[in-house]
Amino acid sequence: MLVKLRDRLIRNRTQLVNAIRGYAAEFGIAGAKGIAHVTTLLARLQADVTLPALARELFAMQAGEYAQVQAKIAVVEAKLLAWHRADPCSQRLAGVPGIGPIGATMLTMKTPAAEAFRSGRQFAAWIGLTPKDHSTAGKARPGVITRAGDEGLRSVLVVGATALIRRVREGRCRDGDRFAAWVGKLLERKPPKLVAVALANKLARVAWKLMITGEAYAVKPVSTGAASAL
Repeated sequence: MLVKLRDRLIRNRTQLVNAIRGYAAEFGIAGAKGIAHVTTLLARLQADVTLPALARELFAMQAGEYAQVQAKIAVVEAKLLAWHRADPCSQRLAGVPGIGPIGATMLTMKTPAAEAFRSGRQFAAWIGLTPKDHSTAGKARPGVITRAGDEGLRSVLVVGATALIRRVREGRCRDGDRFAAWVGKLLERKPPKLVAVALANKLARVAWKLMITGEAYAVKPVSTGAASAL
């Protein structure tokens, strides 16, 4: 129930943020992408005296609505973290770079039974992280993900993967980490958004493996040659 409630609140927040950005754009005001920048955009809208009084009043109402949604999400996530700290499987999954406590909790709660999936690939497909295949002139070309499956799990894994990619690009990952080496090689050939989905797929497979074996994640250094082969 907690996970479903969080999913609904996240959807509500996304719809609200999109509406705020859309209304702001009508007045020629654009904000940086990402939830972290929404508060700054709302502050700019409130401080802009060139906006009509009615528009500023409506933006203030939206700011209040946004604060309420954020507060509800914080309460739900605090309860999820409390559950996470008491669950051994969730704690093990949180040790995987890019997953974290919330992602681990959602994976543990939402996965019906890890044994029901024949492989990590099937598990990733269940979440909706397997790309469509397009064949041209006898060559298979992976396309965008199908978006079938669990939207909440897919979103939290992609967000975690994006954060991990940012750390790799900033040089803040441990030397020799197999994810860091793999991501670094892939970023040389693919755009970051595509790498994020590919990494989210890999995180899902690793999570499935840990749920099946009961093992904990351990950093395994890889050679340059091995990293390029992943």
